[in-house]
Amino acid sequence: VLYTIRSERLLVEQLDYNLLFRWFVGLSADARIWDHSTFSQNRDRLFTEDVARAFFIRVRSLAEWGKLTSDEHFSVDGTLIDAWASHKSF
Repeated sequence: VLYTIRSERLLVEQLDYNLLFRWFVGLSADARIWDHSTFSQNRDRLFTEDVARAFFIRVRSLAEWGKLTSDEHFSVDGTLIDAWASHKSF
């Protein structure tokens, strides 16, 4: 969602031709790309484990420590909500 990659298939497509994505995940320019189902299986397995909860708790605590959170208000980028709402209804 962060880079308008909505699915594992689109992520694999980006990995296939985008050198920045390959560098980020540690693949060389000529390395074979993973199958899209690898991401689905790993995501499903990750969210059944406590490691995902610990990761998000750690991210939130770092954001609070850096004073990046606030109890005063809640804001949402409505453009993304509109875009995803129209994408799903399409």
